Amino acid sequence: MSNQPEEKVPILPGIDSPADLEGLDDEQLQQLAGEVRAYIIDVIGEIGGHFGANLGTCEIAVALHSMLESPRDKILWDVGHQAYPHKVLTGRRDELRTIRKYHGLAPFCSIPESEHDIMGAGHASTSISYGVGLKEAMRNGIGEDGRVVAVIGDGALTGGVAYEAMHAAGGLGTPMVILLNDNGMSISPNVGALSSYFQRTRLKPGLFHAREGVEDRLTKLPLGLGKRIERLGPELKSAIKAYWAPGLMFEELDLAYMGIIDGHDVGAIRRALHEALEADRPVVVHVHTVKGRGFAPAEEGGLAGMEEWHAAKPGSIVNGEPAGKPKLVPVQESDAPAAIAPEILEKPEPKAAPPQYTQVFSDAIVSEAEADPAVIGITAAMAGGAGLQRLADERPEQYYDVGIAEQNAVLMASGIALQGGKPVCAIYSTFLQRAYDQIVHDVCLQELDVTFAMDRAGLVGDDGPTHHGAFDIAYFRSLPNVVVMAPRDEAMLVHMLHTAIGHPGPAALRYPRGVAEGVELPAEAEAVPVGTGETLRNGERVALLGYGSGVGVALEAADLLEAEGLRPTVADARFAKPLDSELIERLALGHDLLVTVEEGVLQGGFGSAVIEHLEDSFSNPGERARVLRIGLPDRYVTHGKPDLLHEEVGFTGQSVAEQVLAATGGKVKSG
Repeated sequence: MSNQPEEKVPILPGIDSPADLEGLDDEQLQQLAGEVRAYIIDVIGEIGGHFGANLGTCEIAVALHSMLESPRDKILWDVGHQAYPHKVLTGRRDELRTIRKYHGLAPFCSIPESEHDIMGAGHASTSISYGVGLKEAMRNGIGEDGRVVAVIGDGALTGGVAYEAMHAAGGLGTPMVILLNDNGMSISPNVGALSSYFQRTRLKPGLFHAREGVEDRLTKLPLGLGKRIERLGPELKSAIKAYWAPGLMFEELDLAYMGIIDGHDVGAIRRALHEALEADRPVVVHVHTVKGRGFAPAEEGGLAGMEEWHAAKPGSIVNGEPAGKPKLVPVQESDAPAAIAPEILEKPEPKAAPPQYTQVFSDAIVSEAEADPAVIGITAAMAGGAGLQRLADERPEQYYDVGIAEQNAVLMASGIALQGGKPVCAIYSTFLQRAYDQIVHDVCLQELDVTFAMDRAGLVGDDGPTHHGAFDIAYFRSLPNVVVMAPRDEAMLVHMLHTAIGHPGPAALRYPRGVAEGVELPAEAEAVPVGTGETLRNGERVALLGYGSGVGVALEAADLLEAEGLRPTVADARFAKPLDSELIERLALGHDLLVTVEEGVLQGGFGSAVIEHLEDSFSNPGERARVLRIGLPDRYVTHGKPDLLHEEVGFTGQSVAEQVLAATGGKVKSG
């Protein structure tokens, strides 16, 4: 007889919907979770995408779909970058190779994509609120009844709205399950007291008891201690329970607590879920997982490894291992072409690529902080992405990470400004939307010296509509007391950051994701006069007025138009508020057509500001140029490479040139 273990038959190829998990036992479900993980490693390692978080949720997804009847039962993923296993199990296995690609699967959950995607949010901390709303509607007889589970990470639980939702769930007694996926990470390592709390609970698994059990034990201690504790009242009991029962924080919100469960044991998760779903009250199931589970560089690399492998680049993994760099073979003069053709040849050192805008900001804010100790960088769980990691490393006393809590970030900046500091909130354009009330009420109303540095302005690409920075021009332009600006290149970014920090009041600075223009960086930052633009090329008949990344598009269009015999003027507005009224009026008086170019929504954007100013300044429209606005359409733009998206929405030099020619009759007017 052979001693070789019997090879298991793969299960994943037969899973086309959650219903196909019915009848599988715990051992088979555990095997399935492993197959889902291996599939994600192979596919995402090849094409790129969110990686580490998904490797940590394979058992959670399998356990949930084996017990719930989706979509009648609602599974809410907070946020969707940990929902790839859910996508694999809900009929999208073979489409996973298209994820984040133009016209492919969405990078987060998407309601139009699948009936199993209950919410389409790409911003964190929202699932519990969604869940409370869903279940309360069911309790009121609205729609089909079902069970509700919100899967939220410990990083997302640093967001204040999650606590507002738990407060509501506890107060209403909403019968739902909050599955806390605790892996110690969001994108950057989690910070704050809550993170320390979860770390303590993970380190003391032998101390986990239900609240009721602890109360009972306290009153039954020997030598009369139990009776003394009972007489001392609830305060002392609560203090002691807080040490022995880590779930007390949730229990005090009237949420039952279960944990900590091994998040990579399907059977353990299923048993906990069974009890929680039968409880008929809000229950927190605290599950501990490892971000990057099954992929050694992430799993064994500690926090640094998990952060590095939050997302995988295309081709970064081969056969389950990080792809090595190709070996370079130096070319010898004596080598014949036939001898060297099969090898990868060593090439001359390529010209250095332009830096990323984020890197330029990172270096610039460190310089500003070195020159002025009042400069303080603040981010919301995105130290690397927002360009503050170098500041955190080199000048930690001038850096704060508040977790996924943009509202708190802006309020904290307000407090620093009240004390005479010069805070810089480095937050993606799309995430800063979450703190709009604080921007309006706490910064602009009080004219506080806060700088908003908004990375990822415009169309960001693969992350799609939840992450495009399309609205910040419009949502800032309507506010009093704030200066709104955007650089055309990396040199201007350095100057504008210096300008914003030096300005004694609110200032908003936007810049795009990706590679900068390749211009020489200044040796020293200089202040840009607030509310002034700049003419880059003088021409006639048509004026192209760009804002931020729109300047580069305007210059491309100008080159194409010159080839058609039309020589336009090109100007950089630099500021959306206050406008350079003198420049705008001069362009309007000296040209037949004034074209505004911006990478933001047209409604309420920079072009709208230009039209409003001209309408107020010229009583006779015939005295000035007609205005043509070019920007982002009045819809949410899909995901895909930025070049494809820019082409789709007409934000290219070619498209601008074509629109100009159409507006001028398709031909150059005679002189």
